[in-house]
Amino acid sequence: MAQGLKELVGRVMIDPEFLVELQRAPDALLAQYQLSDAERAKIQQALDRLAKTPAGRHRHEFHNALIRRVST
Repeated sequence: MAQGLKELVGRVMIDPEFLVELQRAPDALLAQYQLSDAERAKIQQALDRLAKTPAGRHRHEFHNALIRRVST
């Protein structure tokens, strides 16, 4: 996993408010990380999946979605 993506996933896992803000304003927060276009697309796909996920599972699902997408 690229360093920028690794940092973003790590922050999501330890800071629940960061994920809430990421869902509200992804472009502003993603600009703070060095991400490729493909990584940004993967993050957006993961955020789209969260809209269908119970709130208590958001961090877990976000992490899993990105790990699966990056590792394949």
